[in-house]
Parts: sequence; structure tokens; C-alpha cells
Amino acid sequence: MPVNLNTPAASSLLPINGVTLGFAEAHIRKANRKDLLVILLAEGSHVSGVFTQNQFCAAPVLLCKTHLAGDQPIRALLVNTGCANAGTGDDGLYRAKLTTEALAIALNIHPQQVLPFSTGVILETLPADKVIAGLPAAIANLKQDNWLNAAEAIMTTDIVAKGTSRRIVLGGKSVTITGISKGSGMIHPNMATMLGYIATDAVISSSALDSIIRFAVNKSFNCITVDGDTSTNDSLIMIASNQAGNVEVTENSAEFTVLRDALTDVAIELAQAIVRDGEGATKFMTVTIEGGRDDAECRKVAYAIAHSPLIKTAFFASDPNLGRILAAIGYAGVEQLDINALKLYLGDVLVAEKGGRALAYEESQGVAVMQQPEILVRVDLARGNASCTVWTCDFSYDYVRINADYRS
Repeated sequence: MPVNLNTPAASSLLPINGVTLGFAEAHIRKANRKDLLVILLAEGSHVSGVFTQNQFCAAPVLLCKTHLAGDQPIRALLVNTGCANAGTGDDGLYRAKLTTEALAIALNIHPQQVLPFSTGVILETLPADKVIAGLPAAIANLKQDNWLNAAEAIMTTDIVAKGTSRRIVLGGKSVTITGISKGSGMIHPNMATMLGYIATDAVISSSALDSIIRFAVNKSFNCITVDGDTSTNDSLIMIASNQAGNVEVTENSAEFTVLRDALTDVAIELAQAIVRDGEGATKFMTVTIEGGRDDAECRKVAYAIAHSPLIKTAFFASDPNLGRILAAIGYAGVEQLDINALKLYLGDVLVAEKGGRALAYEESQGVAVMQQPEILVRVDLARGNASCTVWTCDFSYDYVRINADYRS
């Protein structure tokens, strides 16, 4: 089961003025499940996106980038599960265009105003006919309060639907933020298979929204890993419907940081939810690296620890075989690392210092920490003032079972 993560109550996911969501059961891969989502945006909305850096990126990612760079304002998003439409060449791009054109006709907008997204099995043909056939049902139930249904409609191997909301005040006006995400396996930046959609009714300039999404993703979805595999379809979209009535937020506004931090908090919660729901996860681990010379070397060490199958399986077993962490630090690629200066902590317990086991450390202390569902691994490199934090999970028997059975 997911680690300290439950499906959010539908009432906790607050509606956003100017954003309606509709879903359908299109039978794209399996019958009797929500697998198609339409999100309709009010005129005047601003949209920004960041995408996977996998060079084998999916057809919908290519089309999204093209449409976002065009001169038509985005009015709708179309998401399907069950087929990633990746590794499908020109035919995949053609099929993605067919679906966006069909939605555009149904909504009386331009095809370039539609952003398509797909998630599921790679190297399989998108059943565009099923997607198109499901559009009328999705459009018919477009509602502002459909966020939980939307979160369920984008799930693949996820066990729990992921969503959260915030309310803040900007210039005396109440502003709402709601976001959903999906992801469980094939999770690693850049971006970390995940989809994320975060919407706010705040009035904000396009350039400020672009700045916020870049900041937020580097504090959230680019700080998680389940298995070290970067998907072909990763996408994060931020939407500002500009309906809240506040004075427009720009990068120079006094309110910019308030809105940026609130949107980033939502992104962090959604990103952490993906790790908590990591395929077969039983432990949620926070890996914090301190005392580095720069962010880059801190991340090298953090991901060496977070990616190691030996470390992740030890955490699953609650086995304090902590020499595996030292080994990962050693091969992370940090030049001229002084192993005698660094310190390793498991929770609040000092495990290693001066190049070896801490004199006061006893294995019973390590066992006690590792039996907890949430665990902190902290490393002080003692080289500078830089730091970073990433989040990961353990590897259980179920990770192998889920991925071995994924296409069945």
C-alpha cells in the first residue's frame, strides 16, 4: 500500500473558476475504468508546461510543445491512459493530431488550442477511434468540481489518486490552487511516467507563470525518483484562469513570491505523493545532502543513494546494511571528496564519521529507524554551504511483480 497516502476527499479538491473537467470510459486498454479526460479552460487563461528530456519523447509531447509555442491561446487539454503513443513515429503524431482535431471541432476551437497527453504502454498504436468516440461523454460531464474524477482518469499503475488544494490571499483577493498528478513507476527526472496538472484562478502574466513553473519543477518533480527510469511522456502543466480579480501578478510584483511558493508547495505535495505510491513502496525516504560545494555535486550524491537497488532493497528489509550508502557516496563522482570529513546520519542517529563507523553507533539504533515508514538519510559532505533534498522509496517484491505483469 502507499506510504501514508490516501485518496483525497472529492470535497477537498477545490474548484477553480474558469476550469472545467470531464471524464469518460473509452475502453482504450481496459473496460470499466476512467481513461479519458478533457479539461476546458476559459478564454484568457494562460498555460505553461515543462516536459520530459527523454529524446524518445512521445508524439503528444512533441505536439504539446508545438502548440504551446504557437500563436493560439490554449483552451483545452486532452489526456488518455492505456497507451503512451510513444515510439510510434509519424503514425503516432498523426493519431495525436486526429484526437486534438476531433476535440477542437467538438468545442468549436482551433486544433492548436488543444494540448494532448498520453500515458501507458510504449511502442503501441494509439486507438484514436476509441479516444474520439469517448469525447462526447467527457464533454457532457464537464464540471468545475470534477477534480477527483480527473485524478482517477489519469491513473495507470497508481494505487491512489493524487490531488491537493490551497487557498491564499493576493492583494485582498482569495486565490485558489488545485493540482492532480499521476505516477508510480518509471519515475526519475528530468522530468520525473508522470503527468501533473496544477491550476489557479490567480491573475498572472504569461512570463511570470513560465518563471514559476520552472522554479516549482526544480523543487518538486525534479527531486523525485522511484526507479531511475525517465519516461517518454512526462509532462507538467500550470494553468492560470485569471478569474480571481487580483491585480495581475508579474515577476516584479510584491505578490509574486507568495504565489510562486504556494504553487511550488502544491507541486511538492503532488511529487511526494508519486513516490509514496511508488510501485510496491513500503518506505518513503528523504535523502538530504548538506555541506556540498554546489548543487550539482549534492545531487550526484543524493541520486547515487536514491537510485541504488542495494540500498532500496535494504530499506525494504529494514536491514541497516549502511555500508551500501557509504559505497554509493564514494562512487557518486564527487572529486577530491574527503571521506574522513563527511558524516552520515540515519534519522537523528550518527552512523559514520572519520571514514568509518561512528563509535557510539549500535545496529539496534539503525534497525529502529529503518522499521519506520518514513526515513531520513542525511549526509554532511563538509565541503561548503550547498544542499539538496530528493525523495525516493524502497524496492519491494511487488515492484518486480507490478512491472513484470504491466502489459497483462
